[in-house]
Amino acid sequence: MNRKSAQPIPEPILQLQRQLEQFRSARPKRTKLPEALWQAAVELARQHGVYPVAHPLRLDYMRLKQRLGGPSTRHRKAPKPAFVELVAPRSTALEDCVIEFESSGGAKMRIQWKASAPPDWASLLRAWRDAER
Repeated sequence: MNRKSAQPIPEPILQLQRQLEQFRSARPKRTKLPEALWQAAVELARQHGVYPVAHPLRLDYMRLKQRLGGPSTRHRKAPKPAFVELVAPRSTALEDCVIEFESSGGAKMRIQWKASAPPDWASLLRAWRDAER
């Protein structure tokens, strides 16, 4: 006996299971479930989790998860900035400067220098981006 089957099924899930069995026995196979039954399954999934509801009710796990409105299996990327402004310091003599970059994936790069001329930051950024790919 596996661990999942040893756990008792909560009564609300058993009630919906009986309703689904009654619906399925009166209809031909592959008939779409009524929206009311899906909504009941979604509410139960919010309380008990997707798998504990989908498995005993013989519902498609991924479809129930999508209807639940939970996090998608695809990762959403943060929007790329459309514009980045770099403002040069007012004085011509640079003492201590810092540039920080952060990618949409969360990687960070910090450039700190003490010199009269800044490094070629555009080349550094380009090399960093190429290394991330």
